[in-house]
Amino acid sequence: MVFGRARSVAPRRGSAAIVLGSLWSTSTIIRVSHIGTLREKPLHASLKEWSRLPGDRVEVPVDGFVIDLVRDDLLIEIQTRGFSSMKKKLAALLDEGHRVRIVHPVAVDTWIVKMGDGGELLSRRRSPKHGTAVDIVSELVSFPQLLGHPNLEIQIVLVRQDELREHSEDGPWRRKGWRVAERRLVEVIDDILFESPDDLVSLLPANLPDPFTTADLSDGLGRTRRVAQQMAYCLRHAGAISEVGRAGNAIQYRVA
Repeated sequence: MVFGRARSVAPRRGSAAIVLGSLWSTSTIIRVSHIGTLREKPLHASLKEWSRLPGDRVEVPVDGFVIDLVRDDLLIEIQTRGFSSMKKKLAALLDEGHRVRIVHPVAVDTWIVKMGDGGELLSRRRSPKHGTAVDIVSELVSFPQLLGHPNLEIQIVLVRQDELREHSEDGPWRRKGWRVAERRLVEVIDDILFESPDDLVSLLPANLPDPFTTADLSDGLGRTRRVAQQMAYCLRHAGAISEVGRAGNAIQYRVA
């Protein structure tokens, strides 16, 4: 993957990566409380703390919404998943002329942690799934019409995380009753900041044919055709690529 003009923002604690370490002992789940973050999930709270700089204001009311961090004229929202839930909020803030940065984690590595009813550790194994920055497009499809807005920034944080699972009688049958209770940050590996619509072009793989189709994009990314279609959809709405023709039934694209 080649990241063109999108830039990396150095982690906030003076090292190449922030290592929190696993929160699990060999026998007992360590439950962590976060002061002032009632009902806030651990992954969200940890990313907010990682993002916070001296002078940032926390949980600030702005135009009828509560913002995670306010840095001068920049509003920073931590969104661990479900971009569709913030579509209305984001559109309203941008309409009011605010600069908004969305911080979103992508799990490069995930450890699946199963715990018993008493909080004891039952097992911990590494998931075979590995995320990349490209996975952000699965969330960005929630508001493609906003991607071209000059006041919107997207920050992808590449992380390692623990995924805590609890067993429940009404849990998903595909997981044999195990449901995801929460996710916890283990390590921040890197981050990538997209400050303008043109920066999103850096998500494209190197050596794409010109023009290209979503089949070419899927091959170059090493991702499914669906992910490639989501990326093309997002980049087209952002004005980063444009349709230039067809090859049979496939739409052809070119970098704008």
